[in-house]
Amino acid sequence: MSEEINAKKEEARRRILGLVADYCETYHNQRAPFQEGQRIPYASRVYDSREMVNLVDSALEFWLTSGRYTEQFEEQLSAYLGVRFCSLVNSGSSANLAAFMALTSPLLGGRRIRRGDEVITVAAGFPTTVTPMIQYGAVPVFVDVTIPQYNIDVERLEEARSEKTKAVMLAHTLGNPFNLEAVKEFCSRWNLWLVEDNCDALGSRYTINGETKFTGTIGDIGTSSFYPPHHMTMGEGGAVYTDNPLLHKIIRSFRDWGRDCSCPSGCDNLCGHRFDRQYGELPLGYDHKYVYSHFGYNLKATDMQAAIGCAQLEKLPSFAARRKENFARLKAGLAGTEESYILPGVCEKSDPSWFGFLITCRRGVDRNRVVQYAEQKGVQTRMLFAGNLLKHPCFDEMRRTGEGYRVVGSLEQTDRIMRDSFWVGVYPGMTDEMTDYMAKILKEACQI
Repeated sequence: MSEEINAKKEEARRRILGLVADYCETYHNQRAPFQEGQRIPYASRVYDSREMVNLVDSALEFWLTSGRYTEQFEEQLSAYLGVRFCSLVNSGSSANLAAFMALTSPLLGGRRIRRGDEVITVAAGFPTTVTPMIQYGAVPVFVDVTIPQYNIDVERLEEARSEKTKAVMLAHTLGNPFNLEAVKEFCSRWNLWLVEDNCDALGSRYTINGETKFTGTIGDIGTSSFYPPHHMTMGEGGAVYTDNPLLHKIIRSFRDWGRDCSCPSGCDNLCGHRFDRQYGELPLGYDHKYVYSHFGYNLKATDMQAAIGCAQLEKLPSFAARRKENFARLKAGLAGTEESYILPGVCEKSDPSWFGFLITCRRGVDRNRVVQYAEQKGVQTRMLFAGNLLKHPCFDEMRRTGEGYRVVGSLEQTDRIMRDSFWVGVYPGMTDEMTDYMAKILKEACQI
């Protein structure tokens, strides 16, 4: 391309992006003051012209699949979290899938998870923490949780372990870290993998062995989701991160069709041995770009998603700070309701970046009545996802046969959450007026 044409191209690009910024500021970022009774969603996107400009900038390149923005995002998220490796994927569910499948790789030798091996987890949460285990043929072992932290009851870990146990895979519930000190010590003592489902907790911190770290970076693998309600968004999207080079290699393989080659999209022969090695029973010199070391998937995100993510990452610290402020304000506003509600409690040694404000109704307070009143007044509510995953239709066949999973003791608190708990949002776009109105409505709801 001649210098003249290139100059015209860049000028056109500059003009287009300038117009996009003006459009966003004029038509997307103007918001009227909150009026009581208006709908308050449990979550919403928070963005400005930076995200939209990045999105269009990527579209103008029309690379579409993973490219320069993907590489930038992976580097920046790794730097933010303080981990060595990050892989962008197309959803948080895919992140959990890639994280779990990595632990089934033959490259891990005797520590690989095989069919019939057990993984300790909880039933009070989102199904895609558990789904990869069941689909692979591993056995989830369900342990009860505690209230008001809503995370695994670590006193039951030893009881849950068997000779078949290979891993622990848990989510940090609504941003509140689980007891990482106890879980990490348990995993280290028994040589178990630890996967942190960090999809609801990006930006949460935990102090372990005198060092404060981000959740998702203390176990062997961490995962994140960038679906719109989460701490940051790129529409759809997720990430898998680790400090372990071998796990990173395996994660990339499962993400990229299961291939052995690690060349990024559009690149060839970075290893310098594309046509001179022998793999499996393939002919000597078979093209390394089409050698598969795992039965993988295509879980990549697009560069347009990554472009949005790069802009969101710049805002992530302020997002986390605002979530904490909204949580604290709402909890203060609900003072005096303790006879009706169990308010959320913070895990010791943690600094949560809250995803939501979780409430359990005490005896005599009807959750359905409370949430219906709140919804009628414009306050959107949510259950703690599955409540008790074992009660859902997807478990019908397994419940009938009693095979494919194991339960440790009773799931008494899990069942209580299913019956009596709900949550409301604290997302960073929520104003003080919105938070105060939610507190007012929730106070009224427990008195009717």
